[in-house]
Amino acid sequence: MSALQIKKGATSHSAYNLRSTFSDVEERHTLAVVVDNEAGVLARVIGLFSGRGYNIESLTVAEIDHTGHLSRITIVTTGTPQVIEQIKAQLGRIVPVHRVNDLTVEGPSVERELALFKVEGTGDKRVEALRLADIFRANVVDSTLTSFVFEITGAPEKIDAFAELMRPLGLLEVARTGVAALSRGGL
Repeated sequence: MSALQIKKGATSHSAYNLRSTFSDVEERHTLAVVVDNEAGVLARVIGLFSGRGYNIESLTVAEIDHTGHLSRITIVTTGTPQVIEQIKAQLGRIVPVHRVNDLTVEGPSVERELALFKVEGTGDKRVEALRLADIFRANVVDSTLTSFVFEITGAPEKIDAFAELMRPLGLLEVARTGVAALSRGGL
């Protein structure tokens, strides 16, 4: 309490409103960055994240326009709203970057990921793994007498759920592509 018995920041109408207007809640954002397809561009974009201590949860890169020499980098990252805005502003200042879109705030979007799961199992565990794969619409892409390799496509949450169910059945190895995302509807 101050000498005047007024609580600092007691209400937003107070003359002594000293509450921070910045949010400290971490949010997950999917950024689509269109860049020139040339050597070193990916290193510069990733260097921006590593140099400032920002985390990348998922990273997917592919050429989208062969004649225009353009690539799309899809980055899933987390941070406070202020950090996300700072990331977008800094990405926009890199010379070979043409466009930065935050798919999380621009409206509905579609996110998909591809994953491969190697699961060992015989007997009842083998039957249960095949049953779960059928429920999740996972395809068997390789099979031996003691293991399977499943291919599954879907939202990252679906991939995570499938992994959790396969762990007790003998999950040996996982390979994930990272998130590919597009906004829904017209431009």
